[in-house]
Amino acid sequence: MGVLQEREGEMIPTNAYAILTGNDALPVAIQCGVFKGETKAIFVDRREFDGKVQEQIEEAFQFVLRNIHLGARFQGIYRQDVYEIPPDAIRELIINAVVHRSYLDHGNIQVAVYDNRLEITSPGKLPMGQTIERMIEGYSRIRNEALANAFSYMNLIEHWGSGIPRINQQLRDAGLCELEFIGGDTDLRINIYRGQNEVNDLNNDPDDLNSSKDDLETSLLVAIETNPELTQKALGEKLGVSTATVKRMLAKLQEEGIVQRKGSNRKGKWIVMKKK
Repeated sequence: MGVLQEREGEMIPTNAYAILTGNDALPVAIQCGVFKGETKAIFVDRREFDGKVQEQIEEAFQFVLRNIHLGARFQGIYRQDVYEIPPDAIRELIINAVVHRSYLDHGNIQVAVYDNRLEITSPGKLPMGQTIERMIEGYSRIRNEALANAFSYMNLIEHWGSGIPRINQQLRDAGLCELEFIGGDTDLRINIYRGQNEVNDLNNDPDDLNSSKDDLETSLLVAIETNPELTQKALGEKLGVSTATVKRMLAKLQEEGIVQRKGSNRKGKWIVMKKK
């Protein structure tokens, strides 16, 4: 794969080997930050991940997920948790940055979360013959062949150049704009703009259901009509919320005369008295 090279009968580790194993001979890291607003004026959080590059990718990926919105879509009585940016697109962009950056240029990959966008910056200009237009069309020109081979072996990338078109399709499907590319002469910056898709924002707290309250209450009523003997715990599991949330909702619906409890807590059942 080019990770090791034979020289005078000995196997010599390459730069790709150093990157994959986190060897100090070629120190690389991914810098991650969260900023208030749309500039780097105010830091909210920052992290730097080093070591094995595969671990850096996963840590940077999880960092982004922790700092973007988790929302919900409802299909019937079931709630589906949805990140505002497709996770597969985020992971693939970070992997692409690692594989295609220039390791001759000093500096690290930077992953920045702003109020309006996710920004990933890779050191180094585009390889000879590559342009932003060709990247968007799906043309791939691999700079680090040994590293790309290793990632392909680990099923992290493929060599057909479909990565950018696939990411753009994922963004369109999520109701987001396509990738924005900036630079390419000294570094390459890629932006995904946030806040364009229509999901009910849970602010990373499944119990904070302000914007989706009506939908969730409707789903609760459907679940009760389907099986009136479901416990509060079972209702919470079916709707994907906590038992405490179900208890609050049922108390409110009882006060409004929409549902009524008949029988004991253990052996009783819920009755829907009227529709909302």
